[in-house]
Amino acid sequence: MLRGARRTWGVAMDNRVAIPGYKRWLDPTTGAAPPVHVAFLDVEEDPAHDVQGAIVEVDVPTLFALDARERNYTRVDLDPARVDGAQGGPLVTYVGSPDGRARLAEGRAAGTAVVARAYLDLVLERFAALGLLDAFDATPLDLPVIDLVRVDLPADGPTTFRDG
Repeated sequence: MLRGARRTWGVAMDNRVAIPGYKRWLDPTTGAAPPVHVAFLDVEEDPAHDVQGAIVEVDVPTLFALDARERNYTRVDLDPARVDGAQGGPLVTYVGSPDGRARLAEGRAAGTAVVARAYLDLVLERFAALGLLDAFDATPLDLPVIDLVRVDLPADGPTTFRDG
């Protein structure tokens, strides 16, 4: 458990923009890339709450790979005194980057912020496997959940999709 934090839907990617080497979400019916802001989970400081999760040991190359993959987040060091079950260290987590949080705020203001059902299903599956589904269920979901299909974009190939 991470004390003094809460889980939120706090960051988003702008699906209107195709970034080589990243991803895009497509409508499974039309194949178009809808002009939405796809939201993802975040961890925010909040002294009134605690976040249940898992501690996973990773090696340095894996940590750098996570840094590259988690483009909506910033890696931060954690004080081991805030983490139940911490043994040794260092301890880190990923929190929403200012840009990722700004994209979600833009999507909320425009009414285009959504959660991809495939992402939500994966999160639910992983929390259930850890026995933490009740902890996740306490995370308020105040955004529409829609069917989207994730497409990973090549780093050096075409990134054009029919926008819809």
